[in-house]
Amino acid sequence: MTYRTDLAMEARQAQPGTNAQTEEEQRNGCRIERMQVNGETAKLLGKAQGQYITIEVPAISDHIDGENRYIEVVSEELRRVVPQEGLILVAGLGNREITADALGPRAAGQVLATRHIVGELERILGEKEIRPVAVVSPDVLGNTGMESLEVLHGLTEQLKASAVIAVDALASRSVGRLGCTVQISDAGIAPGSGIGNRRPKIDRDTLGIPVIGVGIPTVVEAMTLAMDLVGNHKAQEIREQVEPRGAGMVVTPREIDLLIERSARLVGMSINRALNSQFTVDEFTALVH
Repeated sequence: MTYRTDLAMEARQAQPGTNAQTEEEQRNGCRIERMQVNGETAKLLGKAQGQYITIEVPAISDHIDGENRYIEVVSEELRRVVPQEGLILVAGLGNREITADALGPRAAGQVLATRHIVGELERILGEKEIRPVAVVSPDVLGNTGMESLEVLHGLTEQLKASAVIAVDALASRSVGRLGCTVQISDAGIAPGSGIGNRRPKIDRDTLGIPVIGVGIPTVVEAMTLAMDLVGNHKAQEIREQVEPRGAGMVVTPREIDLLIERSARLVGMSINRALNSQFTVDEFTALVH
């Protein structure tokens, strides 16, 4: 059986002997793994070619990042893959009405849009070279009749964006990684991954500009969890019990509301700091709210 996961790190661990290029670092209480996936390795892992950065942080729902240390780590890693110039479109993907899938829209709500007030901010605050940022939450196909890809394609052309940062909930194969892992990738993102409803992929090939995917795992597929716990024996029997009438299910932590709230702040403020580092997290908080 193939264990479903959106995390490149977990895909590599499930395929011992892969020759993916990796480097590791410890910083501010976080473990960082950077992995380059190319060629045959991409096929073996079932991942798009590109760079995958995995940041392991203390459990987000159990720890308060009072000194914003984790935000600084994530923002520094984001700067590695985001183009240094031009307007950035931040897209919060997912359905705000489904808690486990609300990371994207909630994180987008924490990002300061500056495109329309760059000149005013520079005048009032005396800051120069403020980066133009636009923010959108395109919602989901069932509510709008439009794919997120279609919405973003039109916006990126109209805004002449240099890149898209797309935020979405992810799925993990391990309960232990829920809410304590941040993945950043320049390989784009497939909306709906976190709830098992994959939509057309959003990446450089489909938009024509770099797409940086940012996500935190918020769910585990029920079948993946069951097989991980008991092994592959009697797989069909277990599937019939876990997925009655073929209905796939996902599992979330009981503190999912708190997890989404804190994850949204972590991701949103990390994006702010990555794009306009002249402002502090406290200043961003005052400007956004």
